[in-house]
Order: sequence, then C-alpha cells, then structure tokens
Amino acid sequence: MHRQSIDSSRVATLIGGSSLIAATLLFSAVFVYLARSFGYPEVLDLPAAEALPRLLALGPTGRAVWILYGLIPLLLIPTAMGVYAAGRQAVPLLARAAVIMAVLSALTMMAGLLRWPSLHWQLALAYADASPGAREAIAATFAASNSYLGNFIGEFLGELFLNTFFLFASLALTWSAVPSRRWLLIAGSSASLLGGLAMLRNATPWVEPIAALNNVVLPIWMLVLGVAMLRHRARAPSLAQAPSSALSRA
Repeated sequence: MHRQSIDSSRVATLIGGSSLIAATLLFSAVFVYLARSFGYPEVLDLPAAEALPRLLALGPTGRAVWILYGLIPLLLIPTAMGVYAAGRQAVPLLARAAVIMAVLSALTMMAGLLRWPSLHWQLALAYADASPGAREAIAATFAASNSYLGNFIGEFLGELFLNTFFLFASLALTWSAVPSRRWLLIAGSSASLLGGLAMLRNATPWVEPIAALNNVVLPIWMLVLGVAMLRHRARAPSLAQAPSSALSRA
C-alpha cells in the first residue's frame, strides 16, 4: 500500500510537470499566432472601432484559436495536483494552498480570455451592421468588459493568483525534495515577485519595462518549474520533516 502511494504520487507529479510544459508551449504558439494575425497584445488597448473589425476578420479559425487560448489555464489544475502530490507529506497546508491558488487563477484568467471569442465576438457581429448610435453603445459595452473582465478579473486577479501559486509551488517542491532544491525557491520567489510587479501595468505606466521583461521570463520559468516537477524526488513519508513554520501544519 505504501509503495502504491509513492507510485501514484510520482505519476501525479509527472502529469503535473508535463501539463505545465504543455501549457507553456501552447501559450507560446497561440501568442505568436495572435501577434501576427491580430496584433496581440497591442490590440487590447485599441477602441472598439478598430479592435472589433480585427477580431471579426480572424474568422472561424481565429475564433477557435481564441477559445483554445482561453482554455489553456485549465492545465494549471493538473499542474497543481502534481504539486500537491509532491508536497502533501512534507508541507500539506502549503500544498493545498497551491491547489486553491491554481484553481482561482485558472477560473479568473479563463474569464478574461474567453470574453474575446464569446462576448466580444457577438459585439463584433453587431458592430458591423449597427447604426452610429448603436455603435456608441456597443463601444461602451466593449470598453466596460475590457476593464472588468480583462484588466481586473483576467489580468490583475488572474495574475495575482498565478504568481501566488508559483510561489507556493516552488516552496512546496523545495521543502519536499531530496536533496532540497533551494535554487528553485530563489527562482520561484524571483519570478513571482517580477510577475507581481508586472500585474500593476494597468495601474501605472512605470512598470511597463517590468511587464515586458515578465513576458520573456514567465514562459522560461514555467518550463523550468515543469522540468523540476518531472525530476522531483519526494522525501519518504517517514522521513519527511516539515520546516518550523505554520505553513507546514495540516
């Protein structure tokens, strides 16, 4: 039974690492496609009169890509389950907190991303044949959804939960590994701090250079964390000594 528990935890960790690597590759591929065909992410700052016709011009293929983009955050959930499997013996409370942060991040980021192939797609269809007065109302709805679903829910809350998950994951994997990987803790803390500053880009232009750097660092860090999960060796339950912290108590 003990051996089966170790094997199942190892399988979950491998699936989690593979899911994060897959999410990184899918994210990068979709990002490149939307950058070339849609002018993403600069298009996010354009008014409805420019952004909605561009969205409609993507056609069914572009809409399908947007749907895929919006579903990629779901891969955070098996990733978090892998983190939980790796850290539940050494740091159970921290491992559970990582799962919660990942689920919240997936839901909020999906809400932000999926507005484009759903709400905004319908707005684009209506805008194409609308009268000038109706276009003003559509533009107002477009701007409001960008502010609420995009800037606040998807980008701010989604990235807040995501960076917190990455911090918790790096802590859990560091404290539960044999040998302890303190470099992962340093890398995870640095990446989370950078992402935490970058998510303020909608509040102040001062962090724009940090946000640009984060766009490069984030996929690299996700790959590093995914590979670390694939290579993770957890402590045996009988030897797992939680650090002297309240985070380690069940």
